[in-house]
This record gives sequence, C-alpha cells and structure tokens, in this order.
Amino acid sequence: MNRSGIDIHIPFAEHLGVRLLSQGDGRAAIELALEGEHHNSWGKAHGGVLLSLLDIVMGLGARSLDPGSTGAVTIELKTNFLRVAEGTLRASSHATRIGKNLIYVEGDISRDNGDDVAKATGTFKLNYPKESRT
Repeated sequence: MNRSGIDIHIPFAEHLGVRLLSQGDGRAAIELALEGEHHNSWGKAHGGVLLSLLDIVMGLGARSLDPGSTGAVTIELKTNFLRVAEGTLRASSHATRIGKNLIYVEGDISRDNGDDVAKATGTFKLNYPKESRT
C-alpha cells in the first residue's frame, strides 16, 4: 500500500495527493484537498486536475470488478464541468455496464458542501499481467 491508500502504484495519483476512500463492486471514491499547485490562474481547481480525478476514480471503479487485473486503460472519457471547484473534493464512480472487454463507468466530483462540480462518462478496458493473456 502507498500513501494514497490505493493498492496499485499510480505515481500521478500520489503526486496529486489523492486519497482512496473506498473501492469495490464496480464502485470507487477518492478525495483530494486542493492546494495551490492544483489551481488555475483564477485560484480555483484547474480543469486538468478534475479530469485526472475522474480518470483515476473511474479506472479504480472498473478495476474493482476484477482485482486480478493490473489496472484499467481509459478508452474514452467525456466530462462536463458544472461549477468552480475549491476546497476538498470527493470523486466517486460506478460501473453501469460490463461487457466482454469493455466497462462503461459514470463518475462525479462534488465539493465538501455537496455541490456537484463535474460529471463524466467513460469506457475502460482492464489490463492483465502478460503471462495470463491467451
């Protein structure tokens, strides 16, 4: 386990300061306390930080369906920004459709007061160790 609490090493998540809250059964939740380095020129969360949070939490949700996987690859990610993000952010996700090779996931970010900040949908593919491939 690393300082993010995530059971696989995701250097960028650790760099951002992400903290795992929960993961399992196609769902995941993470938290990030925004710091100055996360800000845009207006002193609010940079859109790239929000996209990264969604990508991380949605991949964790997809991966939770098979802990034997080594991670989840993002195939497609669409995001809608709803309002300014500041303070501590909570991102959550849930898999809504599981196919043979692809997993469809929905995610959202909210501020610590409960206001929605961003919503996303995405498609993910699980990765496996080379020796388990056929």
